[in-house]
Amino acid sequence: MGVPTHQENHKAPMGTNEAAGDAAAGENLSAAARPKRVRTGCLTCRERHLKCDEGLPECQNCRKSSRACKRGVRLNFIDTQVKNPPITPPTQEWDIVFQDESRDIASEYRGGLGRYAAFSQEAEDASDTKDEALYQFSSGVMNTPTLAPQQLPSLQQSLPAENIESYPAVSQRRPDNSREQHIHSSDNTDSTFTSQTIPPPPISTYNTTKQTLTPPSEDRGPLDSPEELLFMQVFVEEVGLWMDSLDPYKHFSRLLPWESLHEPMLLNAFLACGARHLSLVSPAYSEEKALHYYDDATTRLLEALQNPNRDTVICATTAVILNVYEIMSERPLQRMNHIAGARALIKECRWTAKSSGVGAACFWINVGMELLSCIRFNWQVAWDPDLWGVDMDFSREIEYGREEGWTYRLMYIVAKIANFRSSVPRQAESTQHLEQVRLQNRFHEWNRLKEWIDSWNNASPRTLRPMGYLYPHQTTSKSAFPEVWLIKRASIVARLFYHTGMCLLAQTHPVLSTRAPEMHELQQSHAHDLCGIVAHSKDRGVASVAIRSLAVAAECLVSRREQEEVLEIFDRIQKETGWHTVFLHKELREKWGWNNEEQYQQQQQLNMPAPPLLSMQNFQYQALNLPPAPPPPSLSKGPPKGIINPILRSADFSAPTHPYQSHYVAPLHLPPAPQYSHY
Repeated sequence: MGVPTHQENHKAPMGTNEAAGDAAAGENLSAAARPKRVRTGCLTCRERHLKCDEGLPECQNCRKSSRACKRGVRLNFIDTQVKNPPITPPTQEWDIVFQDESRDIASEYRGGLGRYAAFSQEAEDASDTKDEALYQFSSGVMNTPTLAPQQLPSLQQSLPAENIESYPAVSQRRPDNSREQHIHSSDNTDSTFTSQTIPPPPISTYNTTKQTLTPPSEDRGPLDSPEELLFMQVFVEEVGLWMDSLDPYKHFSRLLPWESLHEPMLLNAFLACGARHLSLVSPAYSEEKALHYYDDATTRLLEALQNPNRDTVICATTAVILNVYEIMSERPLQRMNHIAGARALIKECRWTAKSSGVGAACFWINVGMELLSCIRFNWQVAWDPDLWGVDMDFSREIEYGREEGWTYRLMYIVAKIANFRSSVPRQAESTQHLEQVRLQNRFHEWNRLKEWIDSWNNASPRTLRPMGYLYPHQTTSKSAFPEVWLIKRASIVARLFYHTGMCLLAQTHPVLSTRAPEMHELQQSHAHDLCGIVAHSKDRGVASVAIRSLAVAAECLVSRREQEEVLEIFDRIQKETGWHTVFLHKELREKWGWNNEEQYQQQQQLNMPAPPLLSMQNFQYQALNLPPAPPPPSLSKGPPKGIINPILRSADFSAPTHPYQSHYVAPLHLPPAPQYSHY
C-alpha cells in the first residue's frame, strides 16, 4: 500500500467549479475506500510510523517483530515551559481564572478519560484554599511562612489581668502605622532610624530549633541614616569580626544585625559598639555618641527586665553586646553595669557549652572574655569549667572542619590552668609534713594538666597546627620571632590559647622555678611561637585574644631585641584595632626592669638560667619517701580555692546581691531546657 500524499489527506473543498467535479468525485471515492485513521493504536506502531491493527493484548506488527506493544494515550503539547507561575493579582475591573481542559481533550480518545482519576470537588476546593493562604496580596507584601514549634519559645504567655496592666506583652508589637521612630540627636545633626511599614513575623527568628538566627525573609527596610549606617558597618566589619572568632555561624556579624532592625534595644547596642570603635581608632569621633547609644540601649534593657513577660533571649543577647562595649572602654573596671548582668542572663536562659545557635555564641564570647580577664588579673574563673558541659572525650571525632569544637575544649583546659595558678598557696602549712603533702598534691595536679594539654595537641586535627613555619633567619621581615602561619581564625585562637597555657604551666610549677632548665626551655619555646603567630598575623579578628596571650608570652622574654619588638606589636594592634595597650607597656617595662638600668644590666647577665636547687628527678626521688598523698579531688567538688573573679562572683539572679538589683523581675516563664547534642 502506498503512502498517501499530502493532497490525499484533505478533502477537496465544497463548491468547486463543474470542471473539477469529476476529479473531486474520484478523490472522494478513493478516500472512502481507504480505512479510517487509527485512534487507539499502540505507541510502538506510532513510533515506527506503521498502521496498527489495534489487536489486544498485542497487535500483529509487534507480535511479528517481537517488540513490546506499548499502550497508552499520548498527548503532544507544543509548549510546556512556564517561566513565571500563573499568579496575577486581581483588580477591581477584571480577574483571571485558570481552567484545566485536559479531561475534555482526553475524552475525544477511546479510553482516554478513564486514564484520569476521579474528579474530586473537595480536593479542588482545598487546593484553592491553599493557594489563597500562600498568596495574600491585600497588604501589598507577601507574609512570612509560620515556623514550626521552636526550642526557645518567646516568653509571651498571657498573664492575669492584674499582672499585665503595666507590662505590654513582647509579642504584641505596635501596628505598622503606629510604630514609633527612635531619634538620636547629636551636636551637629539629628540622625533618625525609622522602621518601615512592614508586617512583623509571626514568630521571632530567635526561636529556631537550634536557636540559630536567620535573616528575615521579608524586607524590613534598610537603615536610612548615614550615621547609623556607618556605625553598623563598623560593628559588622570590625567589632563583630572578633566576637565571631569562635562562632562558625557568625551570629554577631551576619545574623543578629537583621534581628536588630525590629529590636531597638539590640540596634542601639550594636550602634554603641560601632561608635565606640570609631572613637578608639580615629580622633575625629568622640565617645559622646557611643555613650548616647549605650545609655539608650541600657535604659531599654532595664525597662524590659521589669517586664515578667519579656523575651529573655533578646535581653541576654543585648546584655552580652553591652558587655563588649564595656570591655572596649579605656578603663573597663569603672564601667561594670552589664558584665555580671550578661552572665546572669545567660544562666537564666540555660545556655552552656552544649547549647547551639545564638545561645552558644553568647555563652562562648562571655566565657572567653572572663577567661582573658582571669589570665590578666590572676583570678579564678567564676563559672566552674566542670559545669560548662564541654565534651572532653578526645576519641570522639568532631565534624571535619569544625575547629571551633576543639578550641572550646582547649579553653576548658586553659580555664583549669588559670584556676590552678590562682590557687597558689599564699602561706606555708603549719607543719613540714602537711606542706610536703600539699606540695605533692599540687605536683600531681600540675602533671595532670600538662598531660591534658599535651593530649589535646596530639589529638587535635591537622588544621589546628601551622600550615607554615619559618625560623627568623629564613624570613625577610627582620623579626626576632619565627613566622608561624595558620589559615583559619579558629585555628589561630586555639594556637594562642595553647601556647598561653603552656607558658602559664611553666610559670606555676610547684617545685621548679622559672629559671630551671626544663621550665626555661618550655617558656622560651612556646613564648617565641606565640609571638611569631601574633607578629605575622594580619587577622584583626584575633586581636582580643592576641593582646592577652602576647602579654603572657612577653613576660618570658629575656632578649632586649625581642622585648622591643613586642612593644612594637602592641602599638600596631592598638593602631589597627583601637584596643588600648598603653597599660601593658608600663607593666612589661617594670617586669623587664627597664625602669632601672642597673636592673637591666643585671638582667642581661642573668640571661643564662642558673642551676635549680631541686631538679625534677631529685623531687621525684624524694617524693617516694613521703606518705602517700590523698587521691586528687573529684571534678564534681568544684575548682580549687583561690581568688574568685570579684566581678562575676555573684553573677546569678539567685544570689542575694544579684545584678540589676533594683530593676530585675523574674520572668513568668523560662525557656525549656534544650535537648543537647555534641557540637
